[in-house]
Amino acid sequence: MALPLVGLHAMAFVQFSGVTYHDPTLAHASFVLYTAADGVTRLIDLTGVVRHEWPHPGVPARIIDPALNDGRIGDVGLQLSQVVDSPGGIYSNRTVGQLSWDGDTLWEWGTEAPGGAARQNHDWQLLDNGNRLLLVALPRVVDSLGPQVVGDQGIYEVTPDGRIVWEWKAGDHLDEFGFTSEGLEHLRRTVAREPDNIWGYLEINSANTLGPNRWHRADPDTVFQPDNILISSRKANTIALIDRRSGAIVWRLGPYFDEPAGAQHKRINSHSLPRPLDQISGQHNPHFIADGLPGAGNLLVFDNQGGAGYPPAPLGIYAGSRVLEIDPETREIVWQYTAEDSGRPPWTFFSSFVSNAQRVPNGNTLITEGMQGRIFQVTPSGQVVWEYLTPYEDYAVAGEPEVKIPAVAGVDRRTLTRLIYRSQAVPFEWVPEDTPRSLDPVDRRTP
Repeated sequence: MALPLVGLHAMAFVQFSGVTYHDPTLAHASFVLYTAADGVTRLIDLTGVVRHEWPHPGVPARIIDPALNDGRIGDVGLQLSQVVDSPGGIYSNRTVGQLSWDGDTLWEWGTEAPGGAARQNHDWQLLDNGNRLLLVALPRVVDSLGPQVVGDQGIYEVTPDGRIVWEWKAGDHLDEFGFTSEGLEHLRRTVAREPDNIWGYLEINSANTLGPNRWHRADPDTVFQPDNILISSRKANTIALIDRRSGAIVWRLGPYFDEPAGAQHKRINSHSLPRPLDQISGQHNPHFIADGLPGAGNLLVFDNQGGAGYPPAPLGIYAGSRVLEIDPETREIVWQYTAEDSGRPPWTFFSSFVSNAQRVPNGNTLITEGMQGRIFQVTPSGQVVWEYLTPYEDYAVAGEPEVKIPAVAGVDRRTLTRLIYRSQAVPFEWVPEDTPRSLDPVDRRTP
């Protein structure tokens, strides 16, 4: 059956919707969870059929590992309510919570937070001890940036009964982000020009503990302690590791790299691996690949190659994103995916913001090309073995409280979007066993 064409307004970006290709002999079998632009979180199978949904967004939505959830299956973490009079964006979230498979609220937090709202954005994590890490927005004065209120960000560790037992504020650690004096002055000027910068001057888009890893097993005194927190500052082009005991940044990649301006296109076409990490820009969701998965202990990151940096990083003309697997000790790229690995020009795989990558058990990588509303799975050699284009779209306007997804930076008029922030490959055993699934092959690619 042919897939419906989307409206003419979007045909330049996405011609079809649903699953365009599925090779069940090569693709890792799972469900896939994501929040669509209409604010609904859906669980699909690999033929694109919606098998379950919740009428709430998640930033990101995530089915919870039953091993961390007293064996419960099918529970999901989402944003449950918005601040009605909020200007939108990262300040708009009032509460976050955990819902059951049937939609019952099992946990909710936010109204008891400082300021009366969670303002959770970009990331969260359920910890082994039952507490939650929440990445939050903090409108406040950061003395080193001037007297104006800025969109700072922080991390809370929240107990099941709602108490904040650990917190960290980015603005208290600016001198640890590696800015040059020129870069810090550029940041100050940027903040001064944008006093209502609700998107955050760093725009930290991930915060997760490293988890058990081979570096710690080999050296108990390593900086790669399992409970240290890895963060990503999209606007600063920095991946940094926070020491849980001191709060200090003890390891980082970026913000600056030694390479000539305009080197991006040559770099993306290079296949000599391993090689030193070069300029990342606008990156999302760096995390250590978990024990038991191919590449365990390496850092996996979606390098958007979108404009970012203080001052802006030098980028090439032929924009293309890439997924990088990095050895955190040698700081070398040991695997990468770009569009060329699928035989396509670099610009055919590009998302200047949002997006993520996830290693799956058979060694493939699930990739969310979020700006395009595309989720796909590639083999280590770059072969696309599953591809899905979301059919769900809605209007988004930066700064409007009714926006169903995080407002899109730089968008100030009503625009249709199919934006996906992140997706998650969900093991079959994490949801009720009677949930239907299909693993049939699909090939709806155009010649």
